[in-house]
Amino acid sequence: MNLSERIIRWIRERVRQAGSAGIVVGLSGGIDSAVAAVLAQKALGENILALLLPCHSLPEDERDALVVADRFHLPRERLDLAPVYDAFLKQLPSAGKVCQANLKPRLRMAALYYYANKLNYLVMGTGNKSERIMGYFTKFGDGGADLLPLGDLTKAQVRKVAKELRIPALIIHRPPSAGLWKGQTDEEDMEIRYRDLDRIIEAMEDKKEPKVSRGKVNYVKGTMAQSRHKRSVPPIFRLKSARFPNLREKK
Repeated sequence: MNLSERIIRWIRERVRQAGSAGIVVGLSGGIDSAVAAVLAQKALGENILALLLPCHSLPEDERDALVVADRFHLPRERLDLAPVYDAFLKQLPSAGKVCQANLKPRLRMAALYYYANKLNYLVMGTGNKSERIMGYFTKFGDGGADLLPLGDLTKAQVRKVAKELRIPALIIHRPPSAGLWKGQTDEEDMEIRYRDLDRIIEAMEDKKEPKVSRGKVNYVKGTMAQSRHKRSVPPIFRLKSARFPNLREKK
């Protein structure tokens, strides 16, 4: 059984356990969303919905998303979030480019969950391990999902699955980008190449010395530590101390 078949089985079982009717997934034009959507289709047939959610997006993003949707005959809908985004910004105080950019994936998350509630579907996230490790996602935005089929796959492994699924080469070789603004790329934002990042991740897991510079290794470890909160559930203040669970009043 190849990797894509294992993930397909996992998706099918997760949907069954949740008592859900299917999957909704955002289709962005990138390799991760393409792989996630096609895996969902192979697992559930017609019981999926691919949502195109442009928000002042680049034309090529939607073009590539439609290439995948057409190639695999994915059930799809399009919802332009630009008017909502513009209206929301008018009610908010002015802020920098990152604050404004992060609003887009959070609006998409809200739209995905609206459709999921309507259809009794689960929201499928599209993040991979390389990005999760670096905290390269928007908390409660593209990080908000019910299941992450690619969450334990490095970018290199996602490309491997893409080839197994026969995702168009145009999508596989496209420079990874969150599409938050023109010219933006994942590798520039993270300040490291996926190739080096994946080597570091694999070496750390195997308890081996990665074949990259010590500076890059330290950078990745530092970024992992700083972004740990993004990969964790919110901490809860406990009324009863967990330090003394067997403490009893003396007689």
